[in-house]
Amino acid sequence: AKNKIKLIAGELIKTAAERSSIRTESLSFNQLSYEEFCSGFQFNETEDQLNAIRDVETDLLSGKLMERLICGDVGYGKTEIALRASFIVAMSGFQVALIAPTTLLVRQHYQNFVDRFADWPIKIELLSRFRNKKDQDVVLSNMSSGIVDIVIGTHKLLQDDIFFKNLGLIIIDEEHRYGVRQKEKFKSLRAEIDILTLTATPIPRTLNMALSDIRELSIISTPPSRRLAVKTFVCQHDDSLIKEAIIREIKRGGQIFYLHNNVKTIKETVRRMSKLVPEVRVQYAHGKMPEKQLESVMLDFYHRRFNLLVCTTIIETGIDIPTANTIIIDRADKFGLAQLYQLRG
Repeated sequence: AKNKIKLIAGELIKTAAERSSIRTESLSFNQLSYEEFCSGFQFNETEDQLNAIRDVETDLLSGKLMERLICGDVGYGKTEIALRASFIVAMSGFQVALIAPTTLLVRQHYQNFVDRFADWPIKIELLSRFRNKKDQDVVLSNMSSGIVDIVIGTHKLLQDDIFFKNLGLIIIDEEHRYGVRQKEKFKSLRAEIDILTLTATPIPRTLNMALSDIRELSIISTPPSRRLAVKTFVCQHDDSLIKEAIIREIKRGGQIFYLHNNVKTIKETVRRMSKLVPEVRVQYAHGKMPEKQLESVMLDFYHRRFNLLVCTTIIETGIDIPTANTIIIDRADKFGLAQLYQLRG
C-alpha cells in the first residue's frame, strides 16, 4: 500500500509539473458578449465570488493550463463561476465537459446551463442514465464530431469510448466524490485541458495540493446577501420534536427533507410520518427507484406539490430546492463529518 501511494503521489506531481510547462492556445472571445452574458446573473455577486471569477478569467486567458480549486458552501455561487468559464471557452471554439456525481445534480446543472445559454449559439447536451441508449449514442456522436459545445454528465463521461473533437475545459463538481484515478483519467484524455474543480468539502489530498501550490485555490466564504446562517440542533430522537419542526416549517410556507438512509425501511418511515403529521403531504425518493419515477418525484417536490420528502443521501450533492428550509437527519451518528456538512449546506 505504501509503495502504491508513493507511485500515485509521484504521478500526481509529475502530471502537475508537465501541465505547468505547457502553453495553450489563447482564447479569443467578444468582451461585450461576455459582459452581456454575465448580466443574466439574477443576484449580486459577493466579493469572494467576484475574486474567484477574476481568478478563473485570468487563468483562462494567461496561456497556461488552469488547475484551479473553487471552495465554497452550497448556494455560495460556484455554479455561476462554472457558467462564465464555460462561456469563455465555448465562445472561443472549444468544448466543455461538466461532470457531477448524481443524475439529479446533472439534471439540475443541465437546466441551469440551458436557461442561461438560451440566447446564445451554444449547443448543450446531457449524458446520464436518464437518457435512453439511442439518445446517448446521438450525443456521443455529436461530441466526437464537435456539434456539441457543452456536455453535462455523470461518471459516464469517464468511459473509454467517450471522444471529444476539441475539449478545452473540464469542470468537476463535488470533486470529493471521485477517486484520484478517475480525475487523472480526464487529464490523460488530452494534456492541454483546463481544469476547474468545485467543492464544498475538499478532500485532504486536493487541499494539500492547493496549499503547496501544485494547484491554485479560490475560496468563497462570503454568504449571499440576506442569507441566514443555518441553525443546527443535535438531539435524541423525539416524535414530538420532529412534529414541531415540520409544523413550524409548513406554517412559514416551506418544505422539509426527512433523511432516512435505508431503502428497505423508507416506506415504513413514510407511513410513520403520515401518521405523525396527517395534514402534511409526504413522498419518498431514493437511488434505486426507476429513473422516470425519481425524476417525477423530485420535480413534484420542486414545484411544491407536496411538503415533506423522505429520502436517502441522494439529495446530498448540492440539489437546490429554494423553499426546503428544514432538514431532519435520522441517525446522524451514521454519517461522516463531510457528509453531514454537505447535507447541512
